[in-house]
Amino acid sequence: MEIDKYALADVVVRLRRAQGQIGGIIQMIEDGRDCAEVITQLAAVSRALDRAGFKIIATGLEQCVKREDADPQQAEVDLARLEKLFLALA
Repeated sequence: MEIDKYALADVVVRLRRAQGQIGGIIQMIEDGRDCAEVITQLAAVSRALDRAGFKIIATGLEQCVKREDADPQQAEVDLARLEKLFLALA
């Protein structure tokens, strides 16, 4: 199942921000920063990645529901795949 890349523009922004945060975390570790600060930043990145994943799944579900010309069997397969992906993030 392909998802419209324009529908996921905000996901790309989130992922780029997370990418920057990860670089910052690496720098924190290399600088010997307090472990509590590092863990706090890791938790923030983890949440950002989870939200990006859930947004991708939500967008996929929305597109499945809106597709009027979809083959019912293919739509069922797509929904099953999305459910499996959702559970992988949960």
